[in-house]
Amino acid sequence: MTGIPIAEQERMVEAVLFASAEPVSVAELAARLPEGADAAQALANLRKHYEGRGVRLVRVQDRWAFRTAPDLGFLMQRDVVETRKLSRAGIETLAIVAYHQPVTRAEIEEIRGVAVSRGTLDQLLELEWIRLGRRRMTPGRPATFVVTEQFLDHFGLESARDLPGVKELREAGLLDNRPAPAMMDSAADESQQGED
Repeated sequence: MTGIPIAEQERMVEAVLFASAEPVSVAELAARLPEGADAAQALANLRKHYEGRGVRLVRVQDRWAFRTAPDLGFLMQRDVVETRKLSRAGIETLAIVAYHQPVTRAEIEEIRGVAVSRGTLDQLLELEWIRLGRRRMTPGRPATFVVTEQFLDHFGLESARDLPGVKELREAGLLDNRPAPAMMDSAADESQQGED
């Protein structure tokens, strides 16, 4: 272990995270700290330190970043410029990608029941909410789509497993009480089990 006290290591990690425009992984932090420093322990201590404060240390997949406490988000609303809203097709496509990832364009069209316009996928790619995933090992080797870290960060999710299931969506009043189609139930189950 390095001779640097853990409090000083916390200060170093805090400085790196504060200055970074993007979330930072433990490995990236460890590479910046002096040899023998414990970046993971410093992160754990900082996370506890920031509980209940105006900013929180949050995990986005395997990376860490400071974010405004959710209950104080209203203070930032004047600074947020809404450039455009997603179309209904965009929202449906994004939801299908989030719940069924990795998913091909043909699978998105099958679930939606209509063709997906190139513009819809382009907009989601531009927003960096989806990205191309691995190609399927099937005839034609179609590309798949998956959600990005930016999507997870925007919606305050640590991973796609944190997406609400059918039950939570119904309780929030976002779905009616009719039985969910089999496709949606299996998607919710898959998202709870993890991603490929």
